[in-house]
Amino acid sequence: MTPGGAGVAQRHDQSTGGPAGLLGIGYEPGRAPGARAAVVDGPYGGNDGMYGPDDTAYGPVTAARTGDDGTDPGTPDLGAELASHTAEEVLADYLHQQSADFLRSLRLHRESGSDAEGAGEAARQLRRAARRISATLHTFRPLTEEDWADQLRSELGWLSGTLAREQACAARRERLMTALQRLTGRGPERGDRTGRGERGKRSDRTATSSTAAASSPSASSSASSSSASSSDPDPDGALSAGAARAGALLDRQLTLARTRAHSAALQALGSSRFHAVADSVAVLASEAPLDRTAAELPADEALPPLAEQAHRRLAEAVAALPLSRAGYPYNAAALAADQRQDAPWHQVRMLVRLSRYAREVIAPETSDLRLAEAGRALEWHRDAAEAAAAAAAAARTPRIAPATAYALGVLHADQRHEVEAARFAFGRVWLPRTPDRKG
Repeated sequence: MTPGGAGVAQRHDQSTGGPAGLLGIGYEPGRAPGARAAVVDGPYGGNDGMYGPDDTAYGPVTAARTGDDGTDPGTPDLGAELASHTAEEVLADYLHQQSADFLRSLRLHRESGSDAEGAGEAARQLRRAARRISATLHTFRPLTEEDWADQLRSELGWLSGTLAREQACAARRERLMTALQRLTGRGPERGDRTGRGERGKRSDRTATSSTAAASSPSASSSASSSSASSSDPDPDGALSAGAARAGALLDRQLTLARTRAHSAALQALGSSRFHAVADSVAVLASEAPLDRTAAELPADEALPPLAEQAHRRLAEAVAALPLSRAGYPYNAAALAADQRQDAPWHQVRMLVRLSRYAREVIAPETSDLRLAEAGRALEWHRDAAEAAAAAAAAARTPRIAPATAYALGVLHADQRHEVEAARFAFGRVWLPRTPDRKG
């Protein structure tokens, strides 16, 4: 046992006292009843309404998904397979697998050395396993030794959140730089249309005016007015003038944030607290902290009701979203940057993850396409909202030029439009498909 890590890796009947992390530490205001912060995101839309909402996706004996018409699209009945195992066997097998993935990713991260790309991929796999372990311990909490499992979830949340920040800063920078290039029309097609094309037209007008002025003195006034009109500011000029400085400002701020996040991650990976988490996961890889009742209950009786409860919480949270308005394109509901407006959507994204991971436990060979597509749309929503917030924060930098502030404002509005589009995409995924009207 590593010094300083006994508070995490020790058993539940011993005293604990590790610092509280980000997972499962209580209810938070503004969230769905019964929903807890059980999954911490790292940094990283939809089908055409293929599936309708189904509050009983996880029945008592089967995890099959039914379509809009109530038919089974082909998922095999899992009742017999679950009935042949106890809840302890199913949960322990899943937790052992994820713990092994965690430890394998940790080894790859240590072996990556100076390979930044390899280290980043290993960190993503590490967070992926950590999210699944913590989500499983949360959803199936009544079947676990709760004190020990809660402490482990807390520490996995701290680790996942710490490792996520560097990738988040890098992805946000790339997203904003790409958006600036798109908005300023630096592509060759836009450049031909608004650059050389406009200059050519203005040159033609100037040449024509000069010829007219030389041939007729009475045409000099029209030539002067033509020259004045050609010097009018380009509608895109204000954005182009401030885009370069806005990009430099964002690059400087986000690169600094990424450097700090990288330093924090390296410090965390070398701390006694992290070694305590690794010790706990190593214990979990060989001995899952499950309650005695899990060894006695058939899996088909104990697991699906808890997975269904996770799905029900998701359905309740989605029902509270303004999907009726978000279902209209260009509704402008998301243009006002308000954390209170975005928070319910972020909560739904976490609940989608919980429901999807619960399905992985009881139906590892199947997948729910609707949950996967919904998760991607909500990750798009999260990325756009955070990018908009970064643009707004940069615009509040003291003593920046008006053109720079204008470019950042346009960039902020663009990302809020992306938020609106992501909400629309989520609604198309979640809501049932409506038959087309025949004219």
